[in-house]
Amino acid sequence: MSLQWTAVATFLYAEVFAVLLLCVPFISPKRWSKIFKSRLVALITTYGNTAFIVIICILVFLLVDAFREVRKYSVTEKVDLSNNPVAIEHIHMKLFRAQRNEYIAGFALLLCL
Repeated sequence: MSLQWTAVATFLYAEVFAVLLLCVPFISPKRWSKIFKSRLVALITTYGNTAFIVIICILVFLLVDAFREVRKYSVTEKVDLSNNPVAIEHIHMKLFRAQRNEYIAGFALLLCL
């Protein structure tokens, strides 16, 4: 994976971890209240709206790029690759990577919203 897709995958994993952490039943409501009223959370909420909009824009841009890549590598019927079987495997590899990136960006955007 390239650096940008590694960053998006890391962001997705962090989101999944945060959601699972919020679902943990043995943390008391008092503790959650204390955490959410801390100065660090107050600082995060101050700049949170701007960061949220920037992250959403980046994820939408990467999702559109992934759609473009899938569309680019899905045109194997228009290109005659019957003479070169390695080229067919290469196109399928690129298509798999593009689809993987599409799912990563889509799920990250879904969890972010």
